[in-house]
Amino acid sequence: MEYLWFSVNHLRFRFNWVYTDFIMWILLIIVVVIAFWLIGTYNGLVSKRNRVKESWSDIDVQLKRRYDLIPNLVETVKGYAAHEKDVFENVTKARAAAMGAQTVAEHGVAENMLAGALKSLFAVSEAYPALRASENFSKLQDELSDTENKIQAARRFYNSNVLVLNTAIEQFPTNLIANMFGFAKSDFFQMDEAQREPVAVKF
Repeated sequence: MEYLWFSVNHLRFRFNWVYTDFIMWILLIIVVVIAFWLIGTYNGLVSKRNRVKESWSDIDVQLKRRYDLIPNLVETVKGYAAHEKDVFENVTKARAAAMGAQTVAEHGVAENMLAGALKSLFAVSEAYPALRASENFSKLQDELSDTENKIQAARRFYNSNVLVLNTAIEQFPTNLIANMFGFAKSDFFQMDEAQREPVAVKF
């Protein structure tokens, strides 16, 4: 009887040990899976945020190229229409405001104002056939038109990356990690409907 009692207790002990060991392995696997999910989700958010930053840098390069072209454009038009001071001042002010913009939202507002000012500048030039025939003016038109097209393409690419990042930040359960580590949604680079096409610089 003592042997039987010992055997039963021994089996019970081994069963408890195996069961406990099994539970520990299950818990360990769960912890590992959660850890890998946390790491993967965090790294995914970092990757999406970096793509947004990288795509904005593409826009920034094209905007700076645009800003560099504008003074030469203004000076060229001045040579034929020096009395249009208000138009030149508006373009210069709009350019300065765009260059001073800090946030994406500020850039959107400033670029809309600059696009409007440039349209006024080109509207003035329509009254001067000699200006339109100028080789320098024609070259600046082509460069600005090319820059405008690149800005639009870069803007679409940037906004698509912003959409991916913002969606990930809002979706459950990724939003838990985003909130935990301070991931913030990015602003879309918005432009008014009338400004979504490149500035018309051809005649």
